[in-house]
Amino acid sequence: MSQPLPPILSNWFAERGWSPRRHQLAMLDAARAGEHVLLVAATGAGKTLAGFLPTLVDLIERPTTGLHTLYVSPLKALAVDVQRNLLTPIEEMGLDLRVETRTGDTPSDRKARQRVRPPQILLTTPESLSLLLSYPDSGLLFENLRTIVVDEIHAFAREKRGDLLSLSIARLQRLASNLRRVGLSATISDSEAYRGWLAPDADQELVRLVEGDPGAEPNLSILIPENRIPWSGHSGRHAAREVMELIETHQTTLVFCNTRSLAELIFQDLWAVNDKALAIGIHHGSLALEARRKVEAAMAAGKLRGLVATSSLDLGIDWGDIDLVVQMGAPKGSSRLLQRIGRANHRLDEPSKGVIVPGNRFEYLEARAALDAIDDGELDPEIFRPGALDVLAQHILAVACAAPFKEPDLLAEVRSAAPYAGLSEETFTEILNFIATGGYALRAYDKYRRLVPDGPEGWRIARPVVALQHRLNAGIIVEQPLLAVRFKNGRKLGTVEEGFASTLTPGDHFFFAGLSLEVERIKDGDILVHASSKSARIVTYGGQRMSMSTHLANRVRHMLCDRNAWIRFPDDVREWLEVQGERSTLPEPHELLVETFAHHGRHYMVAYSFEGWNAHQSLGMLITRRMENAGLKPLGFVANDYGLACYGLEPIRDPRALFSPDILEKEFVDWVEQSYLLKTAFREVAVIGGLVERQHPGKRKTGRQVSFSTDLIYDVLRRYEPEHLLLRAAWSDARARMTELGRLVRLVDRASATMVHVEADRITPMAVPLMVIVGREAMPPGGEADESLLVEAEALAAEAMRLD
Repeated sequence: MSQPLPPILSNWFAERGWSPRRHQLAMLDAARAGEHVLLVAATGAGKTLAGFLPTLVDLIERPTTGLHTLYVSPLKALAVDVQRNLLTPIEEMGLDLRVETRTGDTPSDRKARQRVRPPQILLTTPESLSLLLSYPDSGLLFENLRTIVVDEIHAFAREKRGDLLSLSIARLQRLASNLRRVGLSATISDSEAYRGWLAPDADQELVRLVEGDPGAEPNLSILIPENRIPWSGHSGRHAAREVMELIETHQTTLVFCNTRSLAELIFQDLWAVNDKALAIGIHHGSLALEARRKVEAAMAAGKLRGLVATSSLDLGIDWGDIDLVVQMGAPKGSSRLLQRIGRANHRLDEPSKGVIVPGNRFEYLEARAALDAIDDGELDPEIFRPGALDVLAQHILAVACAAPFKEPDLLAEVRSAAPYAGLSEETFTEILNFIATGGYALRAYDKYRRLVPDGPEGWRIARPVVALQHRLNAGIIVEQPLLAVRFKNGRKLGTVEEGFASTLTPGDHFFFAGLSLEVERIKDGDILVHASSKSARIVTYGGQRMSMSTHLANRVRHMLCDRNAWIRFPDDVREWLEVQGERSTLPEPHELLVETFAHHGRHYMVAYSFEGWNAHQSLGMLITRRMENAGLKPLGFVANDYGLACYGLEPIRDPRALFSPDILEKEFVDWVEQSYLLKTAFREVAVIGGLVERQHPGKRKTGRQVSFSTDLIYDVLRRYEPEHLLLRAAWSDARARMTELGRLVRLVDRASATMVHVEADRITPMAVPLMVIVGREAMPPGGEADESLLVEAEALAAEAMRLD
């Protein structure tokens, strides 16, 4: 039986005609019992209030002036939004409580004051928390901390930011032994794994699971203009006018895109058909803080009718009266789709309304699979991996910056963090030696000596400047080298990556921040621009594209061969699959269909594995190498989430030989070591591990300078210390994260065991979406090229769909 709320809280609920929900009271019960707790509740269920309710009760019943509760979010914007929403009830109840944020955007004078006179509730990010723990006074700051709340725990627990946060929580638990851990999420499929991640010593039994009541079933549909779905494309751009009509008939519409480039493109498409001149905006992580805050304020004030956004708004931000979410292109995962759709209404008892706009026929199948998965309550699978060693190196140095430590004590503390529960003593010692000397090949250089022995089994920082440099350079997010986009008056619009900037010359035009911009000159890390009315190209960004999740891929495979399910499909999708079955075949879920055919003097091999763009990209590079060695004269390859097409001048008679499993032992290793993949991964781990510094007091290195430094060290280590800790960490990143090796292994295994090879007399219906990409890569971007591709796609489709 729950204990009653303090009268001031009960009255606040009553005055609004509210009553606490069951899961909110259960969170309060767990707090009163001193238990760690994980709350899994639908969007709109009041998770944030549930997370803070025990804090408010405790501070009402036992007021304190020190730091009581830490709230950690994956996004700066989310921390700011939660502060705004939390301050309202505190002010309405007249409570004497201070709630503040501490992120990379917080002014330095406020940061300094927070360490001396902290608020009772501090909202922060994993990186800012790690920096707080690096100060000598961190023990005093955190000694009476009662609660840490990790919001949107699914967003970073399985990534490097989660590794850093887990290590920080382990340190906090040592500084404040009565600390209670709280996790919040709306979309996780494996609550036991997250309970283990949140728990001390990874003991999930120490974390109570609280589940909220299910919300109203979402109202989801697929938008198919004129009952037709294009053969090619991946963005849903063909439906811009229909999406604009949806914006016109709803209060506020959030239009999600999977990439920043696509967001800029969709914004331009919508603006071109915005006949009623409705207020629409754009929001993504590369825009300047000022621009993002301006859009966020307009959303909160209800001044925008539509907002085009990326994952920068995926999470639990509650802005404005959003009543529709549109997903442009395929959703890539049911959890991600549910998270995004949950932004509409944001109330538990009302259905969230969402519309998916598939870009092509495969994307229609993926969208259908996502809706079916949500109907069946199936979320994306979640895979946890061991903690990253470069992150651990950064954390150990942060601990040393705060105070000297004893090696056995810190090892025990690190092992109490779930990602590092299996850390060996040998690896821990290796990391300490790396921080102390840089490793065998670098030990002669004094700049890499950051730790020195301090008595038996003890360590301390080598000199005070080490702490200063650490705080300047710490962080887990390693961005690509960036250049600022500015008007002549100095106003900053945001940043673009150096790789894209290197393709620009004065007079070029590109779309950014919703504007067409003409380049005037590039100087000192800035791209100086002015607004233009001319047609422009879209900014492109590097990094990993989102791939379709494995369980959606499995559902699509089953759809292909389940003819009874086709009755739900639009006529053109159903006809597409029927003709594919007659002209070639439709593979069983466990099979890998590989088609070979000639087209316009080239020979093509198309494999339909549904293992995602990243795995297909990697395999494409490996297979074209094998084709070269086999004398097949390859010309190139293209990939999407659904398949891979390789083409050359000679016919491929035996695809099995190209897919044999030893490709992962020979060509894969050679390719990774000779490509930029490993160098890119090394650059990241070198920065995170503290080997290469991005900043010095008053000066920030350019991206080129950082790359130059890491490339030099990389070459030295490859030659003199190939087993160096950071080279191993880079290999781990390159394999696991950048190439989705697990999916690559499954693809190759399936190819060797279950390949179905069809020698077709010409292009097949399922090959059309990939063949259109081949045509696109041969053309420059722009309106005329797009028109030509539409004509080419229809011609390819007509040839593929003929039954003679």
